[in-house]
Amino acid sequence: MTDIAKSAEIVDTAARTATAIAQFTDSAPLGVAEAYQIQAKSIDHRLARGETMAGVKMGLTSRAKMAQVGVHEVIWGRLTDAMRLEEGGALSRKRYVHPRIEPELAYLLKAPLAGEVSAAEALCAVEAIAPAMEIIDSRYRNFKFALADVIADNSSSSGFVIGPWSRPDRDCSNLGLVMEVNGRTVELGSTAAILGDPIRSLVAAARLAGPSLGGLKAGWIVLAGGATAAHSLAVGEHVRTVIQNVGAVSIRVEE
Repeated sequence: MTDIAKSAEIVDTAARTATAIAQFTDSAPLGVAEAYQIQAKSIDHRLARGETMAGVKMGLTSRAKMAQVGVHEVIWGRLTDAMRLEEGGALSRKRYVHPRIEPELAYLLKAPLAGEVSAAEALCAVEAIAPAMEIIDSRYRNFKFALADVIADNSSSSGFVIGPWSRPDRDCSNLGLVMEVNGRTVELGSTAAILGDPIRSLVAAARLAGPSLGGLKAGWIVLAGGATAAHSLAVGEHVRTVIQNVGAVSIRVEE
């Protein structure tokens, strides 16, 4: 059987020290349920050090990505306040193993949300939306892993940056977006890449993450998922994402 506590400590230490580790599935089978237990225990270590829960991130929200890894459901991870980076500020490259960044749409909740809800019900719980970027950093050596490994490693979530909040009363189902690095376009896409409409990702968050977390809380942030492929980060880069009719968000990479 998987030693949940030991595995969680390994994942936590790897994230805290920016150290690459071997895949758990290299040495023993690991189921999805066990992987989420490892994720929860690893985040418990962070909370014990004084961090607080700030929300959830959704992953594998692209239909093409789901097909690629052979799953039919999105995955999720936990966000803490310490993972949030200053908009327009800097991230330290040395804090990560092999960080990548991807453009996202973020939801800010004004009311609790959990269980089976409709898109309209989910939207009623939203206070605001914002352009966002997530830093993903699988701690596994050579960026190789199975699905359960990813989930155990907090679904690769390592940081996030949020742009200005705006009112949520607009159609976000197909908004164009561009991610630039040092003024050069590296990714073009649309919010439609997020499950066809990012509100579906919020619905999935309520259904999948809600029960494990006692519901999504008012004041939490939900990252809807990557809208394009992720970009590998290097020192000296300035990354900026612009989402049509929503706004822009940026960050720079330092040593």
